[in-house]
Amino acid sequence: MSDILKGKWIAPAADMGDICPMFTKQFALSKELEKATLHLTALGVYVSEINGERVGEFVLAPGWTCYPKRLQYQTYDVTDLLKEENLLSVTVGKGWYRGRLPGWQGSKRQTELQKNPAAVLACLEISYTDGTTETIFSDDSWKVEESRIRFSEIYDGETYDASFSAAEKQPVMVYNGPTNTVIPQEGEEVREQETVSPCCMFTTPAGEVVIDFGQEITGYVEVTVDASAGDEILLSHAEVMDQKGNFYTENYRSAKAKLQYICREGRQTYKPLLTYYGFRYIRVDRFPGGPEAAKPENFKAIAVHSQMKRTGYLKSSNSLLNKFFENVIWGQKGNFLDVPTDCPQRDERLGWTGDAQAFIRTAALNFDVEKFFTKWLADMDAEQGEDGFIGHVIPNVLDDAESSAAWADAATICPWEIYLAYGNPAILRQQFACMKKWIHYITVHTKDPYLWTGGTHFGDWLGLDAPSGSYKGSTNEDFIASAFYAHSTELVIKAGRVLGEDVSQFEELYGNIVKSFRKRFPVYHTQTECVLAAHFHLAEDCQKAADQLAQLVKEAGTKLQTGFVGTPYLLHVLSDYGYTELAYSLLLREEYPSWLYPVTKGATTVWEHWDGIMEDGGFWSSEMNSYNHYAYGAVADWVYCVAAGIRTQEQYPGYEKAVIAPNPDERLGFLEAVLETRHGVIRSKWEKEKDMWRYDIETPVETNIYISGKEYTVSPGRYVYYSSCR
Repeated sequence: MSDILKGKWIAPAADMGDICPMFTKQFALSKELEKATLHLTALGVYVSEINGERVGEFVLAPGWTCYPKRLQYQTYDVTDLLKEENLLSVTVGKGWYRGRLPGWQGSKRQTELQKNPAAVLACLEISYTDGTTETIFSDDSWKVEESRIRFSEIYDGETYDASFSAAEKQPVMVYNGPTNTVIPQEGEEVREQETVSPCCMFTTPAGEVVIDFGQEITGYVEVTVDASAGDEILLSHAEVMDQKGNFYTENYRSAKAKLQYICREGRQTYKPLLTYYGFRYIRVDRFPGGPEAAKPENFKAIAVHSQMKRTGYLKSSNSLLNKFFENVIWGQKGNFLDVPTDCPQRDERLGWTGDAQAFIRTAALNFDVEKFFTKWLADMDAEQGEDGFIGHVIPNVLDDAESSAAWADAATICPWEIYLAYGNPAILRQQFACMKKWIHYITVHTKDPYLWTGGTHFGDWLGLDAPSGSYKGSTNEDFIASAFYAHSTELVIKAGRVLGEDVSQFEELYGNIVKSFRKRFPVYHTQTECVLAAHFHLAEDCQKAADQLAQLVKEAGTKLQTGFVGTPYLLHVLSDYGYTELAYSLLLREEYPSWLYPVTKGATTVWEHWDGIMEDGGFWSSEMNSYNHYAYGAVADWVYCVAAGIRTQEQYPGYEKAVIAPNPDERLGFLEAVLETRHGVIRSKWEKEKDMWRYDIETPVETNIYISGKEYTVSPGRYVYYSSCR
């Protein structure tokens, strides 16, 4: 911990309403500078400058955490920004701390947080070449003024007046802000990552001027324009055009998602500083000279997400599948903005646990997410109730009464998957108490011993076999809850063994859960029930459960009927029990419902609903229809791990020793997967050469390779094998 807590929280002495206050401190250097370090945090989100130059690259600092218990501060090397005379400024917006989250329902916690003022806590440590030091803390010597950011909010956007000049500086007040919750930065920084130029500009049938960036992103638009002082730019954001080709924002619900900029004189460039948007299109509502005066070159989109290294790559001979792979990557980038959000555009954007646990294995294949999830899981631990309760979202800004199966099971699934991906038991040590308490919660909240019955759950959310008018699939909720009770208990046992903990009571519990499950649920009625029974090894005869699953898929017309719970495991169960060809049929299906159907409709990210845009061009709904919802992209882990065949082993986590067991299909001419692990890069490629499959494999570690039923144990290197296509 730095000396930041020796500073005082400061807030405006007079309330500024929606205007973002800018706190300032003038200071001079009396000697030759050696180094300067700024430690900074805020109640809200902030942007800081020294002498007009931005401090750091962190967008939306200090990030989003369980604020009542954890508030990060950031540390910046600002040596190169200091001069003899200096002005430090910190502008604070509402952000997640004081915004109206969640926009679609009330929240007691958020109402309480909103009572706090915009406030800053800072510490600037200065070291001189003569060995002396000086420290500048936030205190009542600072000043505050109205900034040019006249409004900023996560859902509604930002208003910036470049022609505004504050009349005078005002006093600050010392505020009794949090101190025992302040922690050093734990997660990845959120940063600007890449820019996207417009692909076209057009006028809609309604006469509106629209810019299409050709790719849905999370971030904001940067505008460059020649203008007169007082000219106004007003932009609206959208994901899709409607059936008639007009701008469509109903699925944003109450989120206004506006960008308003009031110009100064001359040529100028602006981008939002304290908010973000999820969008592909912008509508030019106002522009100097009228909307029709806008040109594509006036705009560029900037993608913003947590700093994550790309580690996984997939490529095949199928162009639609390749586009789907790209969409999975964009969906992860767009929703991994400090927390794993469900979507980045509407009045939600929350850290839904169900989406995170469904996707985490794919997430750890595509990118290095160890640090990202370590921070988020620490917030889960902080949010956990004394009885083991886990909320639907982390940070938990919802007023949940009960935990939901499969959602709250992120408490066990996510730490275990991060351990498998990176081989670092630290995540298990950090989360083990949380994992055990979660099992305790189920144990004391069930109506029937050794099952989880009687709770309130999301079920197989968005399952296609849902009764009319329901968002939930037809799978029995007690079945789902009891299956995940068993699965989570098994993961606690595995984690405990890694840590050398005594897990005998959990082993006994697990045995009783399996016995009770088999007695209560001997018959399966839905695809998801077959999937869970086989994948979690709860069925008396897992092969029989998989056989039934295959039959149900075929009877449905080779269609999946699963929702959030069953879909991530669906193809795995089919391939694990001899139905790999059928799994490929589902993967490569282009008609609704399928992973590729949205691609045929122009998707550039993964959708919340398979038919978010229906065959006739209409919409599934307006109230819950996100076009950037990453969860169904979880199927990419099957492509990495089964189709390309790259897998880690529980006894050698982090790919210390690898298994490569590719499964080619004649409907693809080739498939290649590249995965950067903690031990080096693994590559698995297969392609068809006449009547033979050619396997080209590179591995940096000792690896067991399985080709057409034959096993090869190889040392690090590159290997080529052939097998018949028959």
